[in-house]
Amino acid sequence: MEPAEAEFLAEKELVTIVPNFSLDRIHLIGGDLGPFNPGLPVEVPVWLAINLKQRQKCRLIPPEWMDVEKLGEIRDQERKEDTFTLMPSPYYMELTKLLLNYASDNIPKADEIRTLVKDTWDTRIAKLRLSADSFVRQQEAHAKLDNLTLMEINTAGTFLTQALDHMYKLRTNLQPGESAHSQDF
Repeated sequence: MEPAEAEFLAEKELVTIVPNFSLDRIHLIGGDLGPFNPGLPVEVPVWLAINLKQRQKCRLIPPEWMDVEKLGEIRDQERKEDTFTLMPSPYYMELTKLLLNYASDNIPKADEIRTLVKDTWDTRIAKLRLSADSFVRQQEAHAKLDNLTLMEINTAGTFLTQALDHMYKLRTNLQPGESAHSQDF
């Protein structure tokens, strides 16, 4: 899966906006949205929030977790723990990127938030690399991926599958006494 595909999935997450227009309920395949009334908060998918924000039709309210204090606690806990901690959103990285790119004027302390999320990401990716290295060195057969997000799995997935494939090929070529002619009749 490409990062763009993970971002596409993240765009389905709901965020709160405060519209500056009136519109009755919208009936879409994914469900009904609205009604939209000026000044009254309403939850919409990220893709719609970004579209309305670009057209200056709303103000975006950042998710509850997108707060400097909360993100600082998350970063600190991630640094303390040996295992991966539960993130506030399965798409925390994608949502941060999208919301800060398109609505940073609606997000207090946007630069600090960007830094905290990047620090958390870097810590988690470093843990993931160490885990993958240990996994390969110990020649494990399976791994537990609790609390990893889709983007994090995709980041390490290609490397890890290639490494395991190479290890498998090396092991099968080094097995003594086995015939290399398994396809012969």
